[in-house]
Amino acid sequence: MTLDMSPAMTRELLLALLDEVPARVVLFDAEQRYLYANRATLEFLHLAPDQLIGRTVAEVRGAEMAARNVPVFQQVLAGTPSVWEGWTEYPGVGRRYTEERLQRFGDRHVLGYARDLTEFKLQATEAQRAETLKAAIVDNALAALVTTDAKGHVVAFNPAAEAMFRCTRSEAVGRSVAEVMIPPRLRPAHQAGMERMAIGGPPRVMGKRLEMQAQRADGSEFPIEMVLWRTDAEGAVFYTASINDLSERRRAEETIERQREALRQSEKLTAMGSLLAGVAHELNNPLAIVMGRASLLQEKCADTELALDATRIHEAAERCGRIVRTFLNMARSKASERAPVQMNELVRAATELLSYGLRSHGIALELVLEGQLPSVHADADQLGQILLNLIVNAQQALAQAPAPRRLRIVSGVEQRRAEREPRVWVRVIDNGPGVPAALRDTVFEPFFTTKPESLGTGLGLAVSRSLAREHGGELRIEDGPEGGACFRLSLPISGEAQPEPLPTAPAPLEEGPRTRLLVVDDEPEIADLMRAFLEGAGHEVATAESGAVALALLQEARFDAVVSDLRMPDLDGAGLHRALRQSHPELAKRLLFVTGDTLSPGARSFLEETGCACLDKPFTKADLLTAVQGLLADRND
Repeated sequence: MTLDMSPAMTRELLLALLDEVPARVVLFDAEQRYLYANRATLEFLHLAPDQLIGRTVAEVRGAEMAARNVPVFQQVLAGTPSVWEGWTEYPGVGRRYTEERLQRFGDRHVLGYARDLTEFKLQATEAQRAETLKAAIVDNALAALVTTDAKGHVVAFNPAAEAMFRCTRSEAVGRSVAEVMIPPRLRPAHQAGMERMAIGGPPRVMGKRLEMQAQRADGSEFPIEMVLWRTDAEGAVFYTASINDLSERRRAEETIERQREALRQSEKLTAMGSLLAGVAHELNNPLAIVMGRASLLQEKCADTELALDATRIHEAAERCGRIVRTFLNMARSKASERAPVQMNELVRAATELLSYGLRSHGIALELVLEGQLPSVHADADQLGQILLNLIVNAQQALAQAPAPRRLRIVSGVEQRRAEREPRVWVRVIDNGPGVPAALRDTVFEPFFTTKPESLGTGLGLAVSRSLAREHGGELRIEDGPEGGACFRLSLPISGEAQPEPLPTAPAPLEEGPRTRLLVVDDEPEIADLMRAFLEGAGHEVATAESGAVALALLQEARFDAVVSDLRMPDLDGAGLHRALRQSHPELAKRLLFVTGDTLSPGARSFLEETGCACLDKPFTKADLLTAVQGLLADRND
């Protein structure tokens, strides 16, 4: 139903409607002159009608805007509408983000519509910035972050999770979290928990710090600490787990516990040793009486058979005396005293001390000792301790083996081609279970033991190897002839390590421009030491106490090579290497890391991946100069 209105009423109604429209509406003629503007336009431009109507775009918004509008107006007047969105400057208003549409009205007029989307755009930009920040935090988090949907399918898997579970994000997303990271034996409990929460049951693990076992992609299990929380987003339910690998912590705890147990055992052994040493010391008096009386009896006996019995008593008492003296020397705490020592005598004394234990375990002992061994300048008690440790270890290993049980001790002398003096060696060989190849280096580590808890502390072999090396010798494992263990002790007769040949000094650099080196180390004394070494060789050196300071110096000056510590606060060596690859790729190839941390898996992996040169601490001046000259070689080629 419509009402008949006069043209004047119709025009008045149309203008009223246009004034209520929130969008800006403008009518231009072909010369870009404003013929009409609704209320929204006037309010946006902060102008009264007489300040806008009748004026051109050049007068209101500037000649530059009018010039840009010329081809647009030509296009619109030809019948093709124009749509544009973006940031633009308005005099008196400022920079705004607008959406504009121009279309032909009649033959010579252009009708324009515009919306101000600035606030919406700013909100979207802020939301995008927040999302980017969150993504950066998640991607760089040290903890593994794994998010699943309500059905337990992985929807997010950050880089830390990829490294921890050895599974890429593309391999994990979409799969069941149980399949990705939960050991098979624990999956039924996980599935039961998911089903319970799906029907509204109470969450038993939500928000709690839990320790459990997880599984890597290769099937290996490892301990983790996990915190789980729930997120509701747009009507959907998600579960996120923050996970830390506890493997290192558990190993550290086990090591500490072994050390505590070793200390307890050490205290117990110390107390027992003090007690037994006192008892042994008291035995010397009755032993002296027995030996003296046996000698007198020998002199008085005319009966040959009775004199032979007295001799046997005297010899047995002497043997007891030797055992007591050996025990006292082992138990007595005293400074190292070196003197000429016959290894064969030490072997006989050790086997004599342990003869009862060997016989009681059914172990047949065979001594194959070379007759003319040169004396070794050594501490007899320390070498005796090594032999006792080796023989006791063999006895304990053979006690668990089936008969026949055999222990063979062989001695000899050798002259190595590269050494200037002979070495005396002793092998302790048994036919027991032996030492697996994978453990041949590990058995010499402190507190490592394959024995039951009541039989050892894991210190015997570590102490024995240390004592052997103090005498310039070596203790190692060899293949036994009968599949058992064979420990070989070798010692130079001087009891001193062979002097290493002096390092050859690097050839002097050819005359030319002085090389400029940057030394980076957070220990000032180390940095100063390297600076002195390098400046003494003719290099020009600057120092930096961190990777960040080094990068700042690299912006200000040219350097031919960089010598850096690997472990530093602020920006470490790995971070410095990454920065150099981006900003100074050629210098990244002439980067020498000086570190005492090459044994850690992280450092070893980084050095292998990058191929960077490395020099272990402590180092000599010759070591450093040789390494630096190697860095500079490709530059001079």
